[in-house]
Amino acid sequence: MPSNPLILGFDTSAAHCAAALVSGDRVLATWHDDMSRGQAERIMPLLEEVLKEGGKGWSDLSAIGVGIGPGNFTGIRISVAAARGLALGLGIPTIGVSSFDAIAQGATTPGLPTVPGPRGQAYIAPKDQPPYLASAEVLTDVMQDTVLLTPKSTHIAIDIAKVAGKRLLAGELTAPAPLYIKPADAAPSRDAAPTILPQ
Repeated sequence: MPSNPLILGFDTSAAHCAAALVSGDRVLATWHDDMSRGQAERIMPLLEEVLKEGGKGWSDLSAIGVGIGPGNFTGIRISVAAARGLALGLGIPTIGVSSFDAIAQGATTPGLPTVPGPRGQAYIAPKDQPPYLASAEVLTDVMQDTVLLTPKSTHIAIDIAKVAGKRLLAGELTAPAPLYIKPADAAPSRDAAPTILPQ
């Protein structure tokens, strides 16, 4: 394995579609589209564009890094499914990277990685504790003792790719799975199911 493996990293866990092609610390190509919907249709053309811009092809990749959240349920499923399918088709590893780990990778100062959540809340992962959805009041208390580090959406794919590259070299190849911290807001319909008539 090369000392600077070629990693394609991407993420759709928030209102964006982001991808980056990275080898070691070198960013060969990156792209970020702000979008609240349509990531499923955009992700594959975007990955093709990033590879083309970086002067590489699918067969050149050493591994795929993918954002696993927390964040938008549908967005996380889109990117994780795409990464699994690509890795299977290409015969290369795919490595899941949480937004917390990506934020820590890109941080220039110490602090607590924090991912914006719904209704003024945020996902946090305090050291030696499982991640959870913190209320605005809890966040205010936490800010008394530490700096909250938030994701830079234009750099998220770069940081995912860098973390994935380090894990690849370390042999940490756990398959990606969505990081869901809270239940989905959607609920089954309360209406009675329609009656199916015999034929």
